[in-house]
Amino acid sequence: MKVTILQENLARGLGIVSRAVSPRSSLPVLANIMIATDEGRLQLSATNLEIGITCWIQAQIEEEGSTTVPARTFVDLVNALPGDKVLLNLDSSTETLNVRSGTSTNDIKGIDAQEFPPLPVPDMDGAVQLNVADFKEMVHQVAFVASTDEARPVLMGVLVIVDKDQITMAAADGFRLSVRTTKLDVSVTEKINIIIPARALTELARIASESDKVITMAIPKGRGQVIFRLNDVELVSQLIDGTFPDYQQIIPQSYKSRTLISTASFLKACKQAEIFAREGTNVARLDIKPAKGEMEPSEIEISAVSEETGKNETIVEATVDGDGVIIAFNVKYLREALEVINTPNVALETSAANAPGVVRPVGEDGFLHVIMPMHLG
Repeated sequence: MKVTILQENLARGLGIVSRAVSPRSSLPVLANIMIATDEGRLQLSATNLEIGITCWIQAQIEEEGSTTVPARTFVDLVNALPGDKVLLNLDSSTETLNVRSGTSTNDIKGIDAQEFPPLPVPDMDGAVQLNVADFKEMVHQVAFVASTDEARPVLMGVLVIVDKDQITMAAADGFRLSVRTTKLDVSVTEKINIIIPARALTELARIASESDKVITMAIPKGRGQVIFRLNDVELVSQLIDGTFPDYQQIIPQSYKSRTLISTASFLKACKQAEIFAREGTNVARLDIKPAKGEMEPSEIEISAVSEETGKNETIVEATVDGDGVIIAFNVKYLREALEVINTPNVALETSAANAPGVVRPVGEDGFLHVIMPMHLG
């Protein structure tokens, strides 16, 4: 293999694929990145056997070939190289990659590419076309809720349902639920119902750049995998086996009180309460007060108390439709939900101190967030 490539292009490609490198593996080759020539381009690949990422970069190919090199060494070296051009020259007899740039010459010991796990060649028949901007926003509003508890693998994923011209993503961790629905430009003929690891979706949203307009999603039959394709990047992820909880049952169908409040003001009040609440169990108390008379505004009082550091209380003007209620939430969860809402105002729907609350952006029907109440001591 003999290749000339721009340093910034190589660094960008390595930055994309290196996130899939396995930091702890019994297979030494999984700590490596595969470098291969592919139809006039340079192909970079990495996998941890759960997620695999491949990236193609424009390069000048003089000789075909492939190898794998230690990811950390190669990434750090390329980022530190002085010149704008990088020359890669593989000695296949010793599996050593010579890397030259400007006055810098380096030899990296590699492992034969034959030992690298083969990444699937996707069959993109019946693939789903997703608008990149919509996809990134959906992931942003849902994936953060997925559990990190390996005892319940199903909750570490995001449920993805595609039905006709609609796609829904849902994630839950037992304390909260996020659901986001949006329309597709092109309908699908077969309904899709899969659980994708939250990490894979977060990674894909990070990779997707402004130049990418469409993400193509394919689910090869019988392989337990999902494949996403962008302009010059492909991500393969194992699907999570199991049945996702019926999230529709968790969503309250009615409410006794609906509080309309400025998203920014509510978020600011929650951040202040969290400073005190984090010292204990993260509890913030919300006292929702309807207007007593025509001249008095409705309001919501957000407060938190810490035995060690003191207490906080913030009153925010609101429009309360229905009964007053005092309810407590994990303020970190409430803050995280408000941070992914893009509308100026938000609605909080409540029924009782011991019933879940629902947060909805005002003027946007596609998103809702259910949050379980906490015990008021």
